[in-house]
Amino acid sequence: MKKIAVYPGSFDPITNGHLDLIKRGLRIFDELIVLVAFNPSKASLFTVDERIELIKQSVNGNGRVRVDSFSGLLVDYVKESNANVILRGLRALSDFEYEFQMALINRRLNRDVETVFLMTGYKWFYTSSNIIKEAAGLGGSVKGLVPDIVYQKLQEKYNR
Repeated sequence: MKKIAVYPGSFDPITNGHLDLIKRGLRIFDELIVLVAFNPSKASLFTVDERIELIKQSVNGNGRVRVDSFSGLLVDYVKESNANVILRGLRALSDFEYEFQMALINRRLNRDVETVFLMTGYKWFYTSSNIIKEAAGLGGSVKGLVPDIVYQKLQEKYNR
């Protein structure tokens, strides 16, 4: 039986930290579904379709990685996709508190779904999509912190 995990997030945009977590997650799971969260109340730089395409290009067609989007309850998606694990990354103590709460409510909503946490790789400890967008928006170089295709798209978005 295949071990399938769902790695949810906004991925606005995907960073090298996200890719590191995907690569490491594939050491544990047979298949990983990178799930782009759709939150209409949150302003995004990239559309859901753009984010999906950037992720697909960033994972270079890895057959063990599927990319999808959702707007409902995560545990419902996990169940529908024949997975039973949610994969999440942790950077700092501040991440833990939020992620712990989410893991507990997801467990309450569906006891068959487990949450697995991986620590962020040390090279990516300080990066987040929000910090990347802020730096790029103010003219800073984020080259090396995001996949090349994302770097190019950020340059286009900020007309550089």
